[in-house]
Formats: sequence, structure tokens, C-alpha cells
Amino acid sequence: MFYYDYYYLVLVVPAIIISLIAQMKVQSTFKKYAQVMSARGMTATEVVQKILEGNGIYNVRIERVAGDLTDHYDPRSNVIRLSDSVYGNPSVASIGVAAHEAGHAVQYAKGYVPIKLRNTVLPVANIGSKLSLPLIIFGLILSMQPLVEFGILLFSFVLLFQLVTLPVEFNASRRAVNTLSSGGILQGEELRGAKKVLGAAAMTYVAAALTTAMQLLRLILISRRRND
Repeated sequence: MFYYDYYYLVLVVPAIIISLIAQMKVQSTFKKYAQVMSARGMTATEVVQKILEGNGIYNVRIERVAGDLTDHYDPRSNVIRLSDSVYGNPSVASIGVAAHEAGHAVQYAKGYVPIKLRNTVLPVANIGSKLSLPLIIFGLILSMQPLVEFGILLFSFVLLFQLVTLPVEFNASRRAVNTLSSGGILQGEELRGAKKVLGAAAMTYVAAALTTAMQLLRLILISRRRND
């Protein structure tokens, strides 16, 4: 009953479908605008360097990482890692993604509050992602309601982390678009294309949070049903 109840079908499956659609959308949007080269000819790597220097950041390295859309900023190593499809690429899509990651570096440099909050929640969220479901399963099997409730509490921190991540990601994209526009790096249709790529990417975070929220609701409903 834990894995094959109607709560999963009604709550979680639709959220998973939405998440898959969001993933396909970001892939197709990136692919479309990866074919559009910027008029200025600046590469994504050059754009990141320009954004960093424009914000007085000189201690962040730029590295290449394998894969597609595996781009990320690593605050522990102070490194922006750009994927094979982005690094050194002058396409509108690549520039948008790279500028977004540069936006994260700027957030850390400027002490952006939501990213500090996200880092505070992260350790508990990591624990919750690993231990919550085993605790809930054992609690249900052994009919130990406090164990189930503790597992649900831990899982709720996973959702909290994802919710706090949303303003961080939206802000990084907003910083990227503003910088690309004000710096004259992208203009007109190019800028609109970058916005579409970043908008599609942002929706994957929204979909992920929705999926986790539905999982949490399902676990709560299962707990209450078993407790009645």
C-alpha cells in the first residue's frame, strides 16, 4: 500500500509528468537558441569574465565540465563550471546560461540573503533526502508513529530547501538578463532568446518543488490514514 496507493497516482504522478515536460522544454529551448549566434561574437566564457570583472570579482575561476547543461557555480572552490555545450560558445543560449551562473557568483560576493538561507537549510535537507523515506518505511512497518512523523519532518526540509532555491534561481536569471542588456552583450531577439532559455530552466526548479510538495502531502496523508 505504501508504494501503490491512489495518493501516488493522484498527487505525485501528475507532478512528475509536469517535471518531465519542464525538462523537455528546457532542452528544446536551449537547442533552438544554441543555433543562434550573438551578433557581438562574444563567447559564453568571455561573458562570464566580463560580468565577474564588472562586479569587482577576480577570485573566481572558469572551468570546463563534461556533459550538457551541467553548468554550475561551486562556492566552495570559487569556480564556475561551464558544460561542453556552453564553454567557449558564442550562441545566445550558451551566453544566457553562463550569465546565470555568473549571477550566482555575484550573489555570493554581494551577500545575497536568500542564498545564505539556502546554505543554512542545505545540511538538514541533505540528511532528510537520505534518511526520511527509510525512517517513514520502518515506522509504518513497525507501527511507530513518532518515527513516521520524524521522517516526514526531515522530508519537509527537502521541500524547504527547494522553495528557498526558487528566489535564488530567479534572481540569478534576472541579474543575468539585466547585465546582458545593460552591457549591450545581447540585444533585441537575442536577449529575448536568452530570456526564454532562462525562463524554461527556472520552470524545472518550480516543477521539482511541486513534485516534492506532492510527495510530502502524500506521506502526510498515508501517515494519517495509518494512524486512524
